[in-house]
Amino acid sequence: MISSNAERTAHFVFDGCDTVDLARIYGTPLYVMSETMIRSRLREIRESFLERHPNTFAVYASKAFQTLEICKIVESEGIGLDVVSGGELYAAKRADFPMDRIFFHGNSKTPAELEMAVDFGVGRVVVDNLDELRILDGLARSRGRRVPIIFRLTPGVDSHTHEYVSTGRLDSKFGIPLDPKVRDAYVGAALAMKGVELKGFHFHVGSQILVRDSHLKALEIVLGFMGEVKRDYGFEASDLNLGGGFGVHYTEQDAPEPIAHFTDAMVAAVDSGCSRLGLARPRLIIEPGRWIVAEAGITLYTIGSVKEIPGIKTYVGVDGGMPDNPRPALYGARYEALIANKADAAPAGTYTIAGKCCETGDILIRDIALPAPEAGDIVAVSTTGAYNHSMASNYNRLPRPAVVMTAAGRHRLSVRRESFEDLIARELG
Repeated sequence: MISSNAERTAHFVFDGCDTVDLARIYGTPLYVMSETMIRSRLREIRESFLERHPNTFAVYASKAFQTLEICKIVESEGIGLDVVSGGELYAAKRADFPMDRIFFHGNSKTPAELEMAVDFGVGRVVVDNLDELRILDGLARSRGRRVPIIFRLTPGVDSHTHEYVSTGRLDSKFGIPLDPKVRDAYVGAALAMKGVELKGFHFHVGSQILVRDSHLKALEIVLGFMGEVKRDYGFEASDLNLGGGFGVHYTEQDAPEPIAHFTDAMVAAVDSGCSRLGLARPRLIIEPGRWIVAEAGITLYTIGSVKEIPGIKTYVGVDGGMPDNPRPALYGARYEALIANKADAAPAGTYTIAGKCCETGDILIRDIALPAPEAGDIVAVSTTGAYNHSMASNYNRLPRPAVVMTAAGRHRLSVRRESFEDLIARELG
């Protein structure tokens, strides 16, 4: 949205807030998250999945963006939480999130993290390997407990996304390959243990997926596995977690679908598959993360320099970069942006937005059409709500940005900006 008046060039407005004003009030770099958009996505999940299909549940994959406030927003909308570390679990506990609505994922959970999961009473531990299974069984038995678990499976499906976010292939650090010998080692062991209660299975084929083919292919494979387990062990799953990975709009090349495009087809496939295989239809769970928060976030930067290399390109230097958004450097992620204080101005050329780190690869956006940039202008990069704040670092001793939450023209500080003192607070010297 663009706002303007007779006295100034049009400004970019996000969730009813003038982004130039936000930059002035809170400083830059600045993460801006729209509570309005987050709640809209959570309600779409409720209306398109939970209320449309019986015996379903949804959890937010909080690794995409986790703060105390987002935990409270998710809880208030009746959605569960997916955590992947002791830190994420601890934050959820501090936010008073109901522990029985938490799924604890991760391929290399430590004994201390598993102990937290048992003591906190999480709803499900998603088990990834036999070592974890044995540790969990021992912890539970020592406390006179029986912990509900589901197994993460690797269905061996290519999701046609970047290899760094493709998680369903056979050669993956995640999950249990569906080889009969491996199956027997895991399922047989779990069913014989006194400290764990096997509830079902989980798969996740990757991230930023824009078509549903890989989800449906994986589902076909997993349903066949469930039929084999019933035949050989008499065990029927009460839970089937269908994962997440639903894609969002980063650039004009992306054509994301509503969540029902994925979930309606998967529910239909489960219903028909269970009928064909003689299986009781389990509770179906989805775990979107990026899909909920990515488009709800933007990042604001201040331009510090404009440097032309005649005949080659013009670099626009900003006051952030790979520490607040490592995705372009990690796997070539692409973004759209505009100059927030010149939102109605015509493009003057093609520019490359460069970060401030001492790394040649610290480039946020290559070859983007913009109005003539000047030092002091505010750049707004869109769709940064997922895997920016959560992956931020202090490389080059840069303080991590603040997070501002907006809601229909109102704004509030959600996470304060780090100070230089914060950067050395843990150091002894």
